[in-house]
Amino acid sequence: MEQAKRLDYMLDYLVHEHPAEDIQIPNGYAQKRALLRSLVNIRPPKPVSEEFLSVQDAFLQEETKAKGSVRLEDIPPCPSDDRLYLWQGDITRLAVDAIVNAANSQLLGCFIPCHGCIDNAIHTAAGVQLRQNCFDIMQKQKHAEPTGSAKITSAYNLPSKYVIHTVGPIIHGDLTQEDCGLLAACYKSCLDIAAEHKLNSIAFCCISTGEFHFPNKEAAEIAVQTVKDYLRQNTASIDRIVFNVFKDMDFNIYKNLNKNRSNPIG
Repeated sequence: MEQAKRLDYMLDYLVHEHPAEDIQIPNGYAQKRALLRSLVNIRPPKPVSEEFLSVQDAFLQEETKAKGSVRLEDIPPCPSDDRLYLWQGDITRLAVDAIVNAANSQLLGCFIPCHGCIDNAIHTAAGVQLRQNCFDIMQKQKHAEPTGSAKITSAYNLPSKYVIHTVGPIIHGDLTQEDCGLLAACYKSCLDIAAEHKLNSIAFCCISTGEFHFPNKEAAEIAVQTVKDYLRQNTASIDRIVFNVFKDMDFNIYKNLNKNRSNPIG
């Protein structure tokens, strides 16, 4: 089945989940793809047919192939420490053992259609199974995910093997020591869960710096220091860590940390 036919099938399936709404399917491929993302974003966790999953998985895997996956071998290690990597780009392209998702406390992904947050991007590229997986975890847990903690799921249609979801602190007003401690806890929780699953590589996004308003420079300093402390203090399997950034500002912040001898990165 061609991509266009897969897209039409999925749209027809998802639109029929909204019988009371007059959802018009556009003609153009790009417009159809945007509608698919919107419908997936707003879709609550619930069962879906095996046929839908088969078509969706083929569609998303073809998109992943078209985007091109990025392996650690494609990224030069940091001169200061060959266990650390800095890479700017779409985290859903990274073929590492686990990528980190900056999640909210409900752990179900972003429900805002086509929102630009990393939570939305990861759930969209992984497929509807990811939200269902997170829902099952939360149903068993019976309470919101605490700030600073983490959970692990399969990555489904992403090139990584797993997604580690962590809830960062939300900043209101001035940054506090408690905020900094909670952000450090996010990084440590992710590393602990990666080590528990005997993973070798993990890619961190810039946790809490987007919608949660953690200052970017301070967040980068905490990220690098926490990771370097962890590597010094632990003999876990994980020994290749990617700091993934999307914005030029964050890339420059991480690169400039190299000027601080006590906390080098690049």
